[in-house]
Amino acid sequence: MRLYFPRDDILQALKGSTIELMLGIPSEQLRNISSNDPTPSFSWVYKYVNASRNDIRFRYIAVGNEVTMAEWEYVLPAMKNIYRALEAAGLQDQIKVSTAVFSGHISATYPPRNSVFNSQIRPFMREIVAFLLEKQAPLLANVYPFFAYLSNQAQIPSEYVFFTSPTVNEIGYQNLFDAMLDGFYYALEKEGGSSLEIVVSETGWPNAGDSISTTENAQKYYSNLIQHVNSGKGTPKRPGKTIETYLFAMFDENQKGEYEREKHFGLFFPNKLPKYDIKLS
Repeated sequence: MRLYFPRDDILQALKGSTIELMLGIPSEQLRNISSNDPTPSFSWVYKYVNASRNDIRFRYIAVGNEVTMAEWEYVLPAMKNIYRALEAAGLQDQIKVSTAVFSGHISATYPPRNSVFNSQIRPFMREIVAFLLEKQAPLLANVYPFFAYLSNQAQIPSEYVFFTSPTVNEIGYQNLFDAMLDGFYYALEKEGGSSLEIVVSETGWPNAGDSISTTENAQKYYSNLIQHVNSGKGTPKRPGKTIETYLFAMFDENQKGEYEREKHFGLFFPNKLPKYDIKLS
């Protein structure tokens, strides 16, 4: 499960469960967390993590999500401060510290082997990669075939998007998800991170809001995605492994975004009944 910021009611509900948690620090808090004064980072870890260490199964701390250019300078210092706070609590091996990037952070993505982090953020990513390697933590990546297909339906076959293509295409890929994920692996490789793992920290499909956002498409995407990431096939770049993946999102967000589709990514209705007949394992 992923929380983008701590919520006391949800953290309380998770106590005693077997659910593993990725807990986020919002991007707008990075400047404060990254300061030379360790108090904000140590206080955050103590309040939200250390106090519940015996009751909640924390897996990752996501320091920022899809940060903007103005926020990049704070990411690595904040990651280091959070790591030090975890280290002081003896939790540095149990809980990994990372940050979440998205497709807008890379360019030249076709074919995937050409992918590279944008020139403005490469200096930051190079140092982040070194930190992740040193701490044996994965990079978090938000991977959305939905948005790629939405912007280029004329050129992208639907079966390539929904994991139903019978054969690989001219660049050796059978689905768009793998191509996008491998783009991140190739970009990491160019920054010295060829051995880094990636956790897919978001992927999803809305069921309303535009012509491709339908219940049928959402169910098809989620069902086939789950089957694919659990299959152990991996990707052409990283074959033979399951792909740790977080589905976005649990519930709709009726106040989110300027586009109607942004409100309809939920897997469940507000009454907790599932929108789709899908198996999550």
